[in-house]
Amino acid sequence: MLVLLAGIFLLHLTSIILLLVATIDNAWWMTKTVSTDVWARWILTNGTWSSNDLPGHYHQEYLQAVQASSILACIFSSLGLFVFVGQLFTLSKGQRFTFSGIFQLLACLCIMIAASIYTDIFHNNESDGWYGHSFILAWISFAFTFISSIIYFVLRKKTAN
Repeated sequence: MLVLLAGIFLLHLTSIILLLVATIDNAWWMTKTVSTDVWARWILTNGTWSSNDLPGHYHQEYLQAVQASSILACIFSSLGLFVFVGQLFTLSKGQRFTFSGIFQLLACLCIMIAASIYTDIFHNNESDGWYGHSFILAWISFAFTFISSIIYFVLRKKTAN
């Protein structure tokens, strides 16, 4: 059981790291000379990257939804890790991992919302670019947070018996 709990802890920690990198790093959309994230646009000029504001044609409401959902995913996943550690020592066996699973499920939904909005709204008419590694990490962290939330709910059932 200790190895299982350590594995769950590492999966949860990996999810948090991936969420933070996806939210902070500047590679949601890439071209050869432009790197865009949910905060700014980086342009390569004469071998130097410079930060610029996002273009005016970006829908601000959707952009703010992506930003807020990404941040909420990081917060929920971090809270879930603290709750997981706290629940190991305070709650009885049948209730141990319920709150951790709920926080991970909320983080999963938030990052899914952020990545889905970004996919649907932004860069639809741009054919010369590609989705960057931060965008891909957002979808990978969606899968990791979903898997860990399912593990928490299944583990709660096993420890209740």
